[in-house]
Amino acid sequence: MPSYSIGQAAGLLCVSPETVRRWADAGRLRAVRTPDGARVVDGPALAAFAKERAEGLHPVPEGAAATSVRNSFAGIVTAVRVDDVAAQVEIQSGPHRIVSVVTRESVEQLGIAVGVSVTARVKSTEVYVDVPQDG
Repeated sequence: MPSYSIGQAAGLLCVSPETVRRWADAGRLRAVRTPDGARVVDGPALAAFAKERAEGLHPVPEGAAATSVRNSFAGIVTAVRVDDVAAQVEIQSGPHRIVSVVTRESVEQLGIAVGVSVTARVKSTEVYVDVPQDG
C-alpha cells in the first residue's frame, strides 16, 4: 500500500505542508508515525480525503441540461487565440490548465473572453495514466 509524507500529500492536495499537519492534528486526515518519527498518510486515506474535499467544487449549474459528461472543471478563461475558423481557449481551474480548440463561432456566441468564468466539460475515449518512476 503506498504511503505519502506530509510534504508529498500537501503537493497532491495543492496546500501547504502546515495545512496537512493541521488536518492530521485535528483528526480530519489520518496520519501515522513511522519508526523514525515521521508522519505519513496511507494512499487510500489520502485518496478518500482528496475526493471528499473536491465534492461540490465543480457543480453543474442549476437549470443546466442533463449530460453524460462526468468530468467538469469550473475555471476562468486566461487566454483566447482566434483565427478565421477556430479558436484556442485556455482555462485555469485551480492548479489545472485546460486548453480547448473550439470554433470561432462558438467563442463569439458564448461570449468567451479572458476573465470570463466558464466550465470545461471533458468526455474522452482516451485518457492516459502515467505512474512516476522512482529514482
